[in-house]
Amino acid sequence: MIMLNIELICACTGKNKESYYTEAASEYAKRIGAYAKLRITETAETDAAILAAIPPHSYKIALCIEGKQLSSPELAEKLDRLATDGHSTVCFIIGGSDGFGRAVEDACDFRLSFSKMTFPHRLMRVILLEQIYRALNINGGGKYHK
Repeated sequence: MIMLNIELICACTGKNKESYYTEAASEYAKRIGAYAKLRITETAETDAAILAAIPPHSYKIALCIEGKQLSSPELAEKLDRLATDGHSTVCFIIGGSDGFGRAVEDACDFRLSFSKMTFPHRLMRVILLEQIYRALNINGGGKYHK
């Protein structure tokens, strides 16, 4: 398995008042560390701030309601294929409370949807980190995903 750099850009404002979200995100970030280098960046909710935070030459995945839904094994396969195809950095982008504009969507290589439902920003971060961990664990031959 090729070691990936995972970037998570979270457009958010304000403090997290629910410590359980922070604790859960920290736990999955720690677990991801066994498989990939993870960096989480919080930005303002503007397209300009989000675009400025995107690492150059990264494969960009925007979380969008209208994006494509993948199963956990399909996400694992996508991450594996990206690494094999030479994409050393994969950047996931979570928009703010109003999502993000066309400029961010156009800059992305793939649009991913977890559901047609709307989730709280901090919860979506936990869900995304858990699914990234699950995908990396699948690709690493681990047992967590079962």
